[in-house]
Amino acid sequence: MSAQPDLLYSEEEEALRSAVRDLLADHCDAPGVIARSESDAPHDLAAWKALTDGMGLAGLLVPEAQGGQGATHREVAVVLEELGRAVAPVPYLTSAVVATEALLECGDEELLGRLACGRAIGVLAVGLHRAPGTAFPAVRLENGTLHGELTGIADAAVADVLLVPAEDGELYAVEASDATVTPQVSLDLTRPLATVTLDGARGRHLGEAGPAVRRALRAGAGLLASEQLGLAEWTLTETVRYLKERKQFNRPVGGFQALKHRLAQLWLEVAGLRAAARNAADALATGEDADLAVAVAQAYAVPVAVHAAEEALQLHAGIGMTWEHPVHLYLKRAKADSIAYGTAGAHRDAVADLVDLRAP
Repeated sequence: MSAQPDLLYSEEEEALRSAVRDLLADHCDAPGVIARSESDAPHDLAAWKALTDGMGLAGLLVPEAQGGQGATHREVAVVLEELGRAVAPVPYLTSAVVATEALLECGDEELLGRLACGRAIGVLAVGLHRAPGTAFPAVRLENGTLHGELTGIADAAVADVLLVPAEDGELYAVEASDATVTPQVSLDLTRPLATVTLDGARGRHLGEAGPAVRRALRAGAGLLASEQLGLAEWTLTETVRYLKERKQFNRPVGGFQALKHRLAQLWLEVAGLRAAARNAADALATGEDADLAVAVAQAYAVPVAVHAAEEALQLHAGIGMTWEHPVHLYLKRAKADSIAYGTAGAHRDAVADLVDLRAP
């Protein structure tokens, strides 16, 4: 009989949350994130340095013997909740989670150490829209060099090392300087996508690509739910605060019954998302029914995060439609996250397969 999942936060996790929130308040305030999204360098590498050098958060999933912190997915989930609340433009999910999980599967200690201490940013060269367990494109291996093009690669613009799957079924580490990285038009300005082109690049063999990519995408999908939770909580909290302050007919708008009902419904949805996200993080940490927990979390997280951002935009009325208000960043992140690591529909199909409840 499997143990019951622990959905509560420990004192240590709450302390970690407080520290990360304070750091992001200094580095990722809303006007700064908006201004950065308009520039040619949307990633906040100063915030990334503070998270990695200052707090050692890039190595949470890496064992201490390999230069990391030896923590679990539960602590990483707390960090991602706070990054979601700030829509922080840092490559944490792609490097500290997805690329790190791929390397843990391959057992490459040298590269793991570089990522864990923040000396390097690693990116798995698989499209952000790929769901766990699905097929993914690979590049050609000719005479020991890699050739081909991969699209929709998140955070490739700031990567130092690319983890590239090849058609021989293996995974290779390629220095980003040996690849051509071309920015793509991205809906989410805080997590830009790029096309990676390899033309005779040399790669260092890491291990079998299939298991590494499956493990990496599963962790990415499961912990993305925590980012979506942070995003939904921020939009709900800010909307409630705004409706308490904004007045119409000489009374706070939040006092109108119809709006109370909408906010109450949204609160229930966010509470459910918190349970699903915590269950996924706990399952990844313990290994108990992780595939099912991840699929359930993503199937639920996608509509809730999008609904929360849409309600925030609408209930902020005219000011919510302005570029200067940050709510558009949250809506774009929520919409982009809705196809990241698989759509809600793909994860519902996965749930049906896992519990043997396919439609007739």
